[in-house]
Amino acid sequence: MTDINYQICTRCVMDTTDPEINFDKKGECNHCKEFDEVTNKRWYPNEDGTRRLKQMIDKIKQEGKGKEYDCIIGLSGGVDSSYLALIMKDYGLRPLVVHVDAGWNSELAVHNIEQIVKYCDYDLHTHVMDWEEIRDLQVAYLKAGVANQDVIQDHAFFASLYHFAVENNIKTVISGGNIATESVFPKTWHHAAMDAINLKAIHSKFGTRKLKQYKTINFLAYFFYYPFIKGMTVIRPLNFMPYHKEKALDVLKETVGYKEYGRKHGESRFTKFFQNYYLPEKFGMDKRTPHLSSQVLSGEITREQALVELKKTLYETSELNEDKAYIAKKLGFSVEELERLVHLPGHNYSEYANWDSRYSFMQSVRSLVQKILGRNVKTYS
Repeated sequence: MTDINYQICTRCVMDTTDPEINFDKKGECNHCKEFDEVTNKRWYPNEDGTRRLKQMIDKIKQEGKGKEYDCIIGLSGGVDSSYLALIMKDYGLRPLVVHVDAGWNSELAVHNIEQIVKYCDYDLHTHVMDWEEIRDLQVAYLKAGVANQDVIQDHAFFASLYHFAVENNIKTVISGGNIATESVFPKTWHHAAMDAINLKAIHSKFGTRKLKQYKTINFLAYFFYYPFIKGMTVIRPLNFMPYHKEKALDVLKETVGYKEYGRKHGESRFTKFFQNYYLPEKFGMDKRTPHLSSQVLSGEITREQALVELKKTLYETSELNEDKAYIAKKLGFSVEELERLVHLPGHNYSEYANWDSRYSFMQSVRSLVQKILGRNVKTYS
């Protein structure tokens, strides 16, 4: 690091690559404080969590009586969603499993998804996206130079999940999101993948074709239609049990013959490239830092172990060169052009139209309603 003010938290490993980070007298950062004062109060890796989860599962089963499916799960092939699928089988749920193929699946991801679905005897619906539209969007985002290059896949994933939930009259979305590995994340690093206004603005400026098959979810649908009209809720079962990623990986290997990717998000070749090369090169962001900080705060690993992990190479040269060649060819240009786009100055999402003003208004209304009702009002997320 060349920043003379570079500082790392004395408790986790988050550092001043987060421009909004601040430290107390002990050198502990605001992310640690938020974990203690906010996040920790909705995390139940104990007997209380087991009781709460059972109540939620019982309610899902009751509401799902007479239906073909009682919930819906998105399966990417990653450890979190794969382990969650196994756990939900143990609880006796009948999920519709949805996988979105945006053209970047690794061979291992395909294998792992097949193994999970076969073992659990789940119905799997794979939604294969129109590659020409995905390619056009992906190139548009690279030209826009924004941090979150995974918006295209993430937005498509959730849009498909909600679509199939409504189509099959499913009220509950089971998510693999979890506090144990995802509690820390700098707000300045990315922008919400569900901001369709931002997505359309970027594509309008840099895209070359109309999006006919690619479906988006607008602001009102996401924050009003799905939660309040359709009554959909999201639960994150991994927050109601002790969840250790390495132990979950061992269970998956032993149970279904799950094959390890070797690095986080190795199920998507583009996501691997984006997180381990594009972000560090263009924005100086190492996504291992918040991920490992989350694991430190949840007690899964020690700070010393996290520091050792951060010293490891992000990308082996041969693997990086192979991925560069694959991604450039798939997107329709040379490796040199891909490198040029990676190393152009980065841009903030706010340089393009976005939902920020609407989101702020919604939060103001939410606060007012909470004061009137005297209780917390959850919005969809």
